[in-house]
Amino acid sequence: MSAPKPQAQVEATPEGDGLTLRLGGDWRMTAERPSWPEVLAKRLPKRIRLSAGAIGAWDSSLALFVRDARVWAEANGAALTTEGLPAGAEQLAELLVRKAAQPATRPLGLPNLFSIVGQVTFQLWGEVKEFSQLVGECAFSVGRLLRGQAQFRWSDCVTEMQACGIMALPIVGLISFLVGVTMAYTGSIVVRQYGGDIWIADMVGLAVVREMGPMMAAIVLAGRTGAAFAATLGNMKANEEIDALETLGVSPVDFLVMPRLGALFFMMPLLALYSNFLGIAGGFAVARGILDIPGNAYWAETKSIVDLSDLSTGLIKAATFGALVGLAGCLRGLQADRSAAGVGRAATMAVVTGIFLIIVADSIFAVIFNILGW
Repeated sequence: MSAPKPQAQVEATPEGDGLTLRLGGDWRMTAERPSWPEVLAKRLPKRIRLSAGAIGAWDSSLALFVRDARVWAEANGAALTTEGLPAGAEQLAELLVRKAAQPATRPLGLPNLFSIVGQVTFQLWGEVKEFSQLVGECAFSVGRLLRGQAQFRWSDCVTEMQACGIMALPIVGLISFLVGVTMAYTGSIVVRQYGGDIWIADMVGLAVVREMGPMMAAIVLAGRTGAAFAATLGNMKANEEIDALETLGVSPVDFLVMPRLGALFFMMPLLALYSNFLGIAGGFAVARGILDIPGNAYWAETKSIVDLSDLSTGLIKAATFGALVGLAGCLRGLQADRSAAGVGRAATMAVVTGIFLIIVADSIFAVIFNILGW
């Protein structure tokens, strides 16, 4: 058996108006050790001498003891000298003394409203500039692609199309069907009061084709695919893979952003058509099961109210929403910090940014289509 390690100890010897403290043993944070008030024992010496020649192993507990001694000596006007103290403990005690001497930060009260508005304005302006810069780089990349000069791989684009298109069919279909069911149930409360049960087909058909189909598909992909884009690019940035591509002369926009952006742009209209069909099917299920509307009458009413302009309106929106979701995901991924936490924040911000851009774009489309009479 190994001999037990000696505990930290301090031998105090008064010498006139002074006090000599001899430190010995092993000073460990996990073991019992003397505290400065216990050693001082209400004495008020004018001079204090710390002799640390007999100490064994030590850690930050020794520096804390020396720090307490220095703070007390400065507060009471006593002279403090040290002998045999390890250099590391001396430096750490000095740092602890300076840290303790810093005054506590006082709360500044309520923040200034104008300062907050200014900071938010500058932050928003910076976001707009970075987004515009990415849009411009993508536009130049499209030009290079048309000229056959872009570092673009169609195999990557096809892979992303499968991931954001085919793999998203179950969740998009389920949500679209349930949205159609919900709209039909809600609309039936009103139309049944006037005996216009068949109008459910008009309401569900127009709302799904023009708004809810593209919107729900885009929101689902913003949370599913946009976050995945941000996480993938953020992880590549953290691993310095994007820096390696730039070092090799490969444009990250051509090689990483454009395949993902193109996949969403091409697949979103197809997903919107799929969402439209299942949304109308959800309304049909309610009309057939609750309102007892014949199936042929429901489909005839739907075809009479939904025309090509409504369908094209939804497809234009869907393609635009897909591009915005792709831009938001790639932008946040390229902006991510080089850490795991930064990748997580980038994925979260990609979802928020994508949904925000979808809502703004949908509002702008509503105004434009109203002006055009579509």
